[in-house]
Amino acid sequence: MNFPYSHILVVCSVNVARSRMSEGFLRDFFSRNGMDVSVSSGGIASNARDGMLISLDAKLVMKEIGIHLSDDSLSVDLKKHPEIMQEADLILTLTEKHKEEIYDHFKLENKAIFTLREFAGENGDIEDPSMKGFVGFRKARDEIEHCIIEGMKRFE
Repeated sequence: MNFPYSHILVVCSVNVARSRMSEGFLRDFFSRNGMDVSVSSGGIASNARDGMLISLDAKLVMKEIGIHLSDDSLSVDLKKHPEIMQEADLILTLTEKHKEEIYDHFKLENKAIFTLREFAGENGDIEDPSMKGFVGFRKARDEIEHCIIEGMKRFE
């Protein structure tokens, strides 16, 4: 696989559900394919905070498909940690709004920034599953998985 990136950052609102599920998928994908790619995630919204626990629903729906999200992972507010944004050479966001917020808050050069749907060659956002129970979290999980698989096909 001819994958040109070495550090991926996944960005959503508060870094407790969608970005964590995306990070889990990407780490699993790179591990299974013997690729040395670093993956991290963070939140960009005004209500993002350092130190929040990952959503239990996110952990449970990922566990259903054999991907473990760490019990001791805590959320990261990217506005307080601009160095994380600078380390990444590929930034994937869950929505167009997240992408706009990155451009509003950070002066970034030479960064590839795409929504997950753009990465997959599609349009649209992956909706926040909060308050939508397992059905919402499974829908988000499945959309994230689809986008990652489709996006990675471009580098085969």
